Amino acid sequence: MARIEPDSIMGHAAPLGEGETVVAEFRADRLAYWRGHLILAVVLGAAAGLFLVWQGNPYPVAGPSGAAIAIFARAAFLASEALTEVWRLTERRLLGPGGRAIPRAQIREARPFLGAVQVTTTTGDRHLIKYQADPAATAARILGGR
Repeated sequence: MARIEPDSIMGHAAPLGEGETVVAEFRADRLAYWRGHLILAVVLGAAAGLFLVWQGNPYPVAGPSGAAIAIFARAAFLASEALTEVWRLTERRLLGPGGRAIPRAQIREARPFLGAVQVTTTTGDRHLIKYQADPAATAARILGGR
């Protein structure tokens, strides 16, 4: 399978500050990644099939088949990049891919969102920690000890 090499912008994590230690790491979960894509393929495949039935197409099975093939081909191609994302929590900051660094004092909310965790800052910025095995536990860990 094709492997995407990380680019120079998104392919690096923010460096730790002086005296800063990692409290927790949040890595993308392979099972959550494939589960999300399976759900997407089923929902969009059903929608495509219903649309073709509504249009009077004599081969409505082409919709779900095409949707499933396209979604799984995309998922297989992007897996090498998506599954390497790592977010790190320190006692002072939440560090993400692409050099993102969010001071813990600025985190207003962290909530589970469809297999991911949406982190909202006091300035209104939103960050998505994708493909978490237990999004509720990840959100609780980020909000704990602030």
